[in-house]
Amino acid sequence: MIQPEVSQPDSQLSQNQTQVDDLLRVRELTEQLAAPLSPEDQTVQSMPDASPTKWHRAHTTWFFETFLLQPHLEGYEPFNPEFAHLFNSYYESLGSRHPRAERGLLSRPSAEEVGSYRGYVDAELNRLFETEGSAEVADLLTLGLHHEQQHQELLCMDALHLLSLHPAWPAYKPDEGSADEGSADEGRADAGQSSAPAAGQVVAHATAPAPMNWFRHEGGLATIGQAESAPADRATFCFDNERPQHQVYLSPYEISDRLITCGEWLEFLEDGGYCRSEFWMAEGWALVAEQELAAPMYWRAEDTEWKVFGLAGKQPLNPQQPVSNISWFEADAFARWSGARLPTEAEWEVAANAPVAGAHLNLDVLAPRSAGSSPDSQQWFGELWQWTESSYRPYPGYRASSGAIGEYNGKFMMNQQVLRGSSFATPAGHARTTYRNFFAPAKSWMFSGVRLARDIP
Repeated sequence: MIQPEVSQPDSQLSQNQTQVDDLLRVRELTEQLAAPLSPEDQTVQSMPDASPTKWHRAHTTWFFETFLLQPHLEGYEPFNPEFAHLFNSYYESLGSRHPRAERGLLSRPSAEEVGSYRGYVDAELNRLFETEGSAEVADLLTLGLHHEQQHQELLCMDALHLLSLHPAWPAYKPDEGSADEGSADEGRADAGQSSAPAAGQVVAHATAPAPMNWFRHEGGLATIGQAESAPADRATFCFDNERPQHQVYLSPYEISDRLITCGEWLEFLEDGGYCRSEFWMAEGWALVAEQELAAPMYWRAEDTEWKVFGLAGKQPLNPQQPVSNISWFEADAFARWSGARLPTEAEWEVAANAPVAGAHLNLDVLAPRSAGSSPDSQQWFGELWQWTESSYRPYPGYRASSGAIGEYNGKFMMNQQVLRGSSFATPAGHARTTYRNFFAPAKSWMFSGVRLARDIP
């Protein structure tokens, strides 16, 4: 028998309002992150891998306009039809796009006009949710919100890289009372990479970090990934690369209870870690020579001490702080030097299988915290993404989403390494145990750190 449709206007209204509230909160955070940057800051592109802040603001808006408004809001008129070419990132099925390496040449639209674009699209999204409450639209909104959260962290990464190339080392947002922004006449290491103090100089550093403890896992069959049946709301959202859930076999292993610190990295450096080829993969060792690598990306040598450049400006090296902005090649070399290895992504997920704890994107906390001061004392989440041994490949039975959305992850599953966890710049609600971040092994401008693992004989 056909059952009559039962309308639930109150519950639908409440659901729509929750979606709008989520939208406004996430969109406003992007503008807050852009606020410390001048229009000039927002236009410059520091390297082909990075994007200008203005572009991040516009691209995330284009995503909502393209995937939500144009197909689902009757009579919608694009803010500017030319933006479809300017702010499409990599969606081949959606037409032409401006070259990624030339995004910094887009002096127009201005940062102010991008703000108008965002306001126009936000208002139209609000109008859409006054009349549309389908599951398809709700799912697209959820994806769009998580997409924008990804770009919020990218915005921070790219802004830091841009400011690191300025002779004065300007802070993105000074940490009052402790930030050292530097000045143009202080001198600095080469803008591209760090250099070590001259031979014979003593690098000052404080006490050693707390002893490292190890979690033991006896191995066997384990389940990783997100279940296919999980509902697609913001509390349980995942990207398609986190599915399907499946079983893996783990040999017995141990994994460290915290991240590697700057003090420990300094020991590696002082022991010739960047000068000893036995610790490095061949491609990594070639990069050491080609780029004259001698320290992590944002370490700068001044007289007899190291300074570390971050979003709060230039600070004295804190030996207790997790070492950040490390490439996979560096992380792997450190692990070999220490007599350990990087964990596989399955080992990491099984060990970290607990509710997400750490503190996430907070405009008052712009750097990773030591294990003693982190809300997550084991530093699984909210400090730094953690490199794994695992190549970024599809899970068994993986199926990309249909349509243009299917280009989001699947076509990048080659020549990348998986990172797990989340960083201090990952927005709240965006971290989960199954999340698979990924970057090429030579890259280090992301907020990446190191956790060790070792085999149990």
